[in-house]
Amino acid sequence: MKTTRFGTIVAFVVLFALAAWAADNMLDIPVKDALASPKASNKLDVPFYMAGQSHGKVVKKMGEYTSNKRTNAFGKSSQEACHIAFLSAVIALQERAQKEGGNAVIDVYSNTKNQELKSATDYRCAAGTFVANVVLKGTVAELAK
Repeated sequence: MKTTRFGTIVAFVVLFALAAWAADNMLDIPVKDALASPKASNKLDVPFYMAGQSHGKVVKKMGEYTSNKRTNAFGKSSQEACHIAFLSAVIALQERAQKEGGNAVIDVYSNTKNQELKSATDYRCAAGTFVANVVLKGTVAELAK
Protein backbone atom coordinates (compact mmCIF):
# COMPACT_ATOMS: atom_id res chain seq x y z
CA MET A 1 0.00 0.00 0.00
CA LYS A 2 2.80 2.43 0.91
CA THR A 3 4.66 1.55 -2.31
CA THR A 4 1.60 2.36 -4.41
CA ARG A 5 1.11 5.70 -2.67
CA PHE A 6 4.80 6.55 -3.05
CA GLY A 7 4.69 5.59 -6.74
CA THR A 8 1.63 7.81 -7.27
CA ILE A 9 3.35 10.75 -5.61
CA VAL A 10 6.51 10.28 -7.70
CA ALA A 11 4.46 10.02 -10.90
CA PHE A 12 2.56 13.21 -10.00
CA VAL A 13 5.78 15.13 -9.30
CA VAL A 14 7.36 13.93 -12.57
CA LEU A 15 4.27 14.88 -14.61
CA PHE A 16 4.10 18.29 -12.93
CA ALA A 17 7.80 18.90 -13.65
CA LEU A 18 7.37 17.87 -17.31
CA ALA A 19 4.35 20.15 -17.71
CA ALA A 20 6.31 23.09 -16.27
CA TRP A 21 9.29 22.29 -18.49
CA ALA A 22 7.10 22.21 -21.60
CA ALA A 23 5.20 25.45 -20.76
CA ASP A 24 5.08 28.13 -23.42
CA ASN A 25 6.89 31.43 -23.11
CA MET A 26 5.22 34.33 -24.90
CA LEU A 27 7.86 36.26 -26.82
CA ASP A 28 7.55 39.50 -28.77
CA ILE A 29 10.15 39.33 -31.53
CA PRO A 30 11.18 41.91 -34.14
CA VAL A 31 9.87 41.10 -37.63
CA LYS A 32 13.16 42.35 -39.11
CA ASP A 33 15.02 39.54 -37.31
CA ALA A 34 12.78 36.89 -38.87
CA LEU A 35 13.14 38.49 -42.30
CA ALA A 36 16.93 38.51 -41.91
CA SER A 37 17.07 34.82 -41.03
CA PRO A 38 18.36 32.33 -43.63
CA LYS A 39 14.92 30.67 -43.78
CA ALA A 40 13.40 33.85 -45.30
CA SER A 41 15.35 33.85 -48.55
CA ASN A 42 13.27 33.94 -51.75
CA LYS A 43 10.04 32.75 -50.14
CA LEU A 44 8.28 36.05 -49.56
CA ASP A 45 6.86 37.13 -52.90
CA VAL A 46 3.72 39.10 -51.96
CA PRO A 47 4.22 42.33 -50.00
CA PHE A 48 2.91 42.26 -46.43
CA TYR A 49 2.54 45.14 -44.05
CA MET A 50 2.32 44.81 -40.29
CA ALA A 51 -0.43 46.74 -38.48
CA GLY A 52 0.60 50.38 -38.38
CA GLN A 53 2.98 50.20 -41.34
CA SER A 54 2.24 52.51 -44.23
CA HIS A 55 1.31 50.97 -47.57
CA GLY A 56 -0.11 52.04 -50.91
CA LYS A 57 -3.69 53.08 -51.48
CA VAL A 58 -6.18 50.24 -50.99
CA VAL A 59 -8.28 49.63 -54.11
CA LYS A 60 -10.16 46.65 -52.69
CA LYS A 61 -10.19 44.54 -49.52
CA MET A 62 -10.90 40.83 -49.92
CA GLY A 63 -11.29 39.93 -46.25
CA GLU A 64 -9.32 39.17 -43.12
CA TYR A 65 -7.69 35.75 -42.86
CA THR A 66 -5.93 33.84 -40.11
CA SER A 67 -2.79 31.73 -40.37
CA ASN A 68 -1.89 29.45 -37.45
CA LYS A 69 1.53 27.83 -37.85
CA ARG A 70 3.59 25.63 -35.57
CA THR A 71 7.08 24.23 -35.89
CA ASN A 72 9.17 21.69 -34.05
CA ALA A 73 11.21 23.64 -31.50
CA PHE A 74 13.19 20.73 -30.10
CA GLY A 75 16.92 21.40 -30.43
CA LYS A 76 16.36 24.95 -31.71
CA SER A 77 16.60 28.27 -29.95
CA SER A 78 13.26 29.91 -29.21
CA GLN A 79 14.16 32.70 -31.64
CA GLU A 80 14.96 30.29 -34.47
CA ALA A 81 11.80 28.23 -33.96
CA CYS A 82 9.67 31.38 -33.74
CA HIS A 83 11.19 32.76 -36.94
CA ILE A 84 10.30 29.55 -38.78
CA ALA A 85 6.71 29.61 -37.49
CA PHE A 86 6.37 33.33 -38.32
CA LEU A 87 7.68 32.90 -41.86
CA SER A 88 5.36 29.93 -42.42
CA ALA A 89 2.40 32.02 -41.23
CA VAL A 90 3.34 34.93 -43.53
CA ILE A 91 3.75 32.58 -46.50
CA ALA A 92 0.29 31.11 -45.83
CA LEU A 93 -1.21 34.64 -45.80
CA GLN A 94 0.61 35.47 -49.04
CA GLU A 95 -0.72 32.30 -50.67
CA ARG A 96 -4.22 33.33 -49.57
CA ALA A 97 -3.69 36.75 -51.14
CA GLN A 98 -2.74 35.14 -54.45
CA LYS A 99 -5.74 32.81 -54.27
CA GLU A 100 -8.13 35.71 -53.60
CA GLY A 101 -6.63 37.92 -56.33
CA GLY A 102 -4.94 40.37 -53.99
CA ASN A 103 -1.47 41.80 -54.40
CA ALA A 104 -0.71 42.45 -50.71
CA VAL A 105 -1.54 41.50 -47.16
CA ILE A 106 -2.07 44.54 -44.94
CA ASP A 107 -2.67 45.21 -41.25
CA VAL A 108 -0.97 41.95 -40.22
CA TYR A 109 -0.97 41.36 -36.47
CA SER A 110 -0.37 38.55 -34.00
CA ASN A 111 -3.12 36.78 -32.10
CA THR A 112 -1.13 33.89 -30.64
CA LYS A 113 -2.98 32.04 -27.87
CA ASN A 114 -5.61 34.81 -28.10
CA GLN A 115 -3.03 37.37 -26.96
CA GLU A 116 -3.27 40.12 -29.53
CA LEU A 117 -0.27 42.21 -30.52
CA LYS A 118 -0.77 44.95 -33.10
CA SER A 119 2.69 46.26 -33.86
CA ALA A 120 4.44 47.66 -36.90
CA THR A 121 7.70 46.06 -35.77
CA ASP A 122 7.06 42.92 -33.69
CA TYR A 123 5.19 39.63 -33.74
CA ARG A 124 4.20 37.36 -30.84
CA CYS A 125 5.24 33.73 -30.54
CA ALA A 126 4.43 31.01 -28.01
CA ALA A 127 7.72 29.17 -27.62
CA GLY A 128 7.81 25.90 -25.75
CA THR A 129 10.33 23.14 -25.34
CA PHE A 130 8.88 21.12 -28.19
CA VAL A 131 6.73 23.49 -30.30
CA ALA A 132 6.72 27.15 -31.33
CA ASN A 133 3.42 28.68 -32.46
CA VAL A 134 2.60 31.91 -34.30
CA VAL A 135 -0.90 33.03 -35.25
CA LEU A 136 -1.18 35.95 -37.65
CA LYS A 137 -4.24 37.74 -38.95
CA GLY A 138 -4.10 39.98 -41.99
CA THR A 139 -6.32 41.60 -44.58
CA VAL A 140 -5.90 40.54 -48.18
CA ALA A 141 -6.05 43.61 -50.39
CA GLU A 142 -5.45 44.97 -53.83
CA LEU A 143 -3.20 47.99 -53.62
CA ALA A 144 -2.96 50.65 -56.33
CA LYS A 145 0.01 50.17 -58.61
